[in-house]
Amino acid sequence: MEAARARQAARFGEGKITTNANMGPTQVRDHCPIDETGRQLLGAAMRQMGLSARAYHRVLKLARTIADLAGEERIHTAHLAEAIQYRPRRQA
Repeated sequence: MEAARARQAARFGEGKITTNANMGPTQVRDHCPIDETGRQLLGAAMRQMGLSARAYHRVLKLARTIADLAGEERIHTAHLAEAIQYRPRRQA
């Protein structure tokens, strides 16, 4: 966990943002790139689960944290899948 915090501190430097959770949309775009497979997975989750744009960003931030905990520089599809599974299902 300390290594993940160190990665975040290095990523954000001396600015106001200190953790992935504090990222705004611009920082998410800059620090949470995903490949085409990840985009497809997240798009499908958005449609099936009815996720908002805010929820989309929250999933990306959580996936970034999961990648940090795994010691990965990039967000992989598995990180996104794990982040999506933590989202509560909407009641019909």
